[in-house]
Amino acid sequence: MTLQGDALKDAISQTKAKWGWFVALGVLLLIFGGIAFGNLFIATVASVYVVGWLMLMAGVIEIIHAFGVKTWGRFFYWLLSGLLYAVAGFFAFYNPLLASAVLTFLLAVALLVSGALRAWVGYKHKPEKGWGWLVAAGVISALAGLVIAMGWPVNSLWVLGLFLAIDLIFQGWSFIAVGLALKE
Repeated sequence: MTLQGDALKDAISQTKAKWGWFVALGVLLLIFGGIAFGNLFIATVASVYVVGWLMLMAGVIEIIHAFGVKTWGRFFYWLLSGLLYAVAGFFAFYNPLLASAVLTFLLAVALLVSGALRAWVGYKHKPEKGWGWLVAAGVISALAGLVIAMGWPVNSLWVLGLFLAIDLIFQGWSFIAVGLALKE
């Protein structure tokens, strides 16, 4: 066996020894997902705060980066970009309900456009195997975007929280499945 193969076996055995941590993390994520399902409004506001925090940090990093750029045109581009990101991040903290409405609208548009594009690409590959699955996935994404758009702006109070809750629950079950598979 090669040195690389031994290192891989060692890494796998170390990961298998930590199977309980995967299960524990999965259970914790399931609990958080249940809490998010219990109050979708709070989960929506929390997700807006996370996005706002990320945008604020990205804005500060871009502003710092602007001062490292040597040409004036690029300096102003990075500075303006960073300022816009930082202002958007601050805005998410200042008015999370309006920010959730904007993010929900952008989510609806993204689902509509990406779903329609996926369905079109799938249809263009019609003679190939599996093209129907691509079309079906595109139609479902587009329909989800349409449903969100039709309920907007009222549904912006809970849609992002619902997506967060679903994601936490799927992640939780995934970690539990991985942990139990590692145990065997």
